This record gives sequence, C-alpha cells and structure tokens, in this order.
Amino acid sequence: TESKYHRHGGNLKTRSTELGSAVTGSSLTTVLPASTTVKKSIVLSSESRKELAKQAKVTKEERRAQIDGRHRYLISRLADGIDLDEQQVEETIISDDKFQLIEQFFAPSGLKKLLFFYQDVLQQKLNASSRSDGSTNSLPQKKLFITMGSTEDFTGTCAFFLRTSDEVITASNVSQEVNFGMFDCTNGNILQGLEFFLSQIVIPALKSQQNWGAVKEGLKNSQIQEFLYSVDKFLGTLSSSRQNIEDKIQLTKVDIDIYVRNLQNPSDYITAG
Repeated sequence: TESKYHRHGGNLKTRSTELGSAVTGSSLTTVLPASTTVKKSIVLSSESRKELAKQAKVTKEERRAQIDGRHRYLISRLADGIDLDEQQVEETIISDDKFQLIEQFFAPSGLKKLLFFYQDVLQQKLNASSRSDGSTNSLPQKKLFITMGSTEDFTGTCAFFLRTSDEVITASNVSQEVNFGMFDCTNGNILQGLEFFLSQIVIPALKSQQNWGAVKEGLKNSQIQEFLYSVDKFLGTLSSSRQNIEDKIQLTKVDIDIYVRNLQNPSDYITAG
C-alpha cells in the first residue's frame, strides 16, 4: 500500500490510495463504493417485498376461509352487473384493504350501505429501463374496489348494496334483506348517471309497486300519489340542473341598438318599455 504522511497543525493525516480510508487524528471514516450501498438497499428492499407478499398471501387465505353464502350472494351480483368472472371478483374482494367493511355491513345494526367502484385507476409499474432509480410509470387500468364513497373520485360504475333492516345478515336472509343496484357515471357524469338510474329503474319500479305495507289503498292513496309526484318533480329539477351545467340552455343574443337608437325623451322610453 502506498501511503503518504505529513504533519499539518499538529495533526497526522494519512491518505491511502487503495483502501479509500481517511484518518484524521483518532477518527476513522471509511468510504465504500456507491455500488455496494445500492446493492445492499436493493437486497433489503427485495427481502421486504417478499415478507409483505408472504403476509398478504396469509391474509388472503384467512379471508377466503371466511367466505360463505352471504359473500357468495354479493360476488354473484357484482359479477353479473359488471360482467366479470366470479373468481375475479372473489380475488379482488379478499385482496381489498377495506374487506372489513363487508363484515360491518353484515353485522346487526351494521353499515346501511356497501359501495364498490369499478373504474380506471392509475397502477404504478416499474420502468425496466430505469431500475436503478426505481422510477415508475402510471398506467390507467380497470379495477373493482370497496369504497366508503368519500375518499376517491367517482369516474366509472358504482355498484351498491343497501340494507332494508337492522337484522343480522345471514346466508338465509341476505337475498331478502339486501338490495343491489348500479349506476354508471362514466367520465364523471354523476348527474346524468343518477338521472338515468331514477328515470329508468327507480321511478318505474315505484309506480308498479303493489304492496305499500300499512297503506292498503296502494297507488290510490293520496300520500303515495304525493310522494310519487315529488319524486317526479325532483327528477325534473335534476334534469334541468344537468342541462344548465352542460350549457344546453343558452340565452339568445339580442341586438339592443335597434331598440335604443331612437330614444330621445321619457315618453320614448316608456313606449320602448
């Protein structure tokens, strides 16, 4: 090893051209090649990913073991409505971070609604040409996921389940106690999707309803008729609001000059008015 020694200000400094070590007084600093640090971080990252994947697999299998008739009912409705394979839907559900919301929905006096969004989601993918810096590409991909409905932008299809009572949801009563529905809001057209859902599904179903519970007269009852009228009125207001937002209603431009050019005195203004 070639080393050079010299004294400066009472300190002994040593420079080693082979070891890459610097000694100042009694302190030692070792300089490692950058590639060694990068390789170490990559190894640690790889081990962490393997451990996370192992934990995720265990969690999925535990959830798969919990699947019963209630879950099968939800899965079959989602598969039919969104046109996916039931196996795909099952894998999506047991992999979802919000899986516990399903159990909260089934519980006595549990959640009143359970929402699923099916829409484009940006997926992070590793850029093979830039592996050293871990850069990623964001690519849109269709994904089904559980949501509370308040944290993600709604840009696709919403599938929802609604409870009709506070009873515990079981495999034997799930088809009677839980209602399923969908509405499409592709490209974020929420008002249009809601308008279609009400006009084509909800209102026709209400107007064909024969059993109104304690109201024996059914559709002949004045309160029922008033309720249906208010729903129709709400739909009209919704449609009008949507058209206004979409600039479907535009005020006609009027040439004011032809009306005001000959106004000379108060009587002219009165006549013009």
